[in-house]
Amino acid sequence: MISDPNLIVGMEHAEDAGVYKLRDDLAIIQTVDFFTPIVDDPYTFGQIAVTNALSDVYAMGGRPLTALNIVCFPAKTMDMSILRQILQGGLDKMREAGVLLIGGHSVEDEEPKYGLSVTGVVHPNRVLLNRGGRVGDKLVLTKPLGTGIVSTALKAGLAGEALVAKSTMYMTTLNKKTADLMLEMPDIHACTDITGFGFLGHACEMVEDSDVGMLIHASSVPFFPEIREFVETGIVPGGLERNRQYRSKFIEVAPACPDWMVDILFDPQTAGGLLIALPESQAETLIGRMHADGIVEAAIVGEIISEPKGKIRVLYP
Repeated sequence: MISDPNLIVGMEHAEDAGVYKLRDDLAIIQTVDFFTPIVDDPYTFGQIAVTNALSDVYAMGGRPLTALNIVCFPAKTMDMSILRQILQGGLDKMREAGVLLIGGHSVEDEEPKYGLSVTGVVHPNRVLLNRGGRVGDKLVLTKPLGTGIVSTALKAGLAGEALVAKSTMYMTTLNKKTADLMLEMPDIHACTDITGFGFLGHACEMVEDSDVGMLIHASSVPFFPEIREFVETGIVPGGLERNRQYRSKFIEVAPACPDWMVDILFDPQTAGGLLIALPESQAETLIGRMHADGIVEAAIVGEIISEPKGKIRVLYP
């Protein structure tokens, strides 16, 4: 492993991005993310991909500044107007975030893929890690779960327009406002964004190999209520089961917790919300400010506990 005294965050742990100190009051954040389309509309896909890529910078407590497009596209079999719509959606979302697109790279591929390499900035002493939660901290989740299940139902032709529109709205909502409100709190101890490993997968990253554990109140976790029917009939993404297999040994689920709820907690998300650990009094304040500012699904979903160390207990209700 290469070491450097200015490297604040590297590959040592599953953090959301890398952080490198340039001077005593300035560090850069670097991240990259891209994927295949999860919705039919090219413009919307571009917006979702950018929202997802920028989220890593917000989760580290930083401000994204510049981005490079990453594009794979089947130019010989798909109309170039589709690519233009994808890129326009991404560009419009970058403009909303105040991020400057400065270039990119494209290759021909059998299926389209799109995303960003992002550079942001943060004060070296204010970098947020996904670990560091303290016993007694409350956990705030800022977006509802279920985007992976909705995308799977959409591919099967079973998701209604209203549900797809709701899921898309959350996937195209930047975590910028959420991060701004979070950073007003004086004692944020840990933060991560909920993406492909699902809620429980990313929650595990916050406590694994640490001296603390986590308690989740499953009945307090926001999700799209319409997806319960899909889960109970087996309409779930393949990534959900992979997440479960990878993390189940670190998780103790109460017998009263229904299987469909556990599935939702493992559902791989795209452009999900932030999961924030902070003192109880500040958590209540943050929730109040978020609700007042339109982040209505934000909720306190659990807490950091002393035992079992490195594991998660899921209670229900």
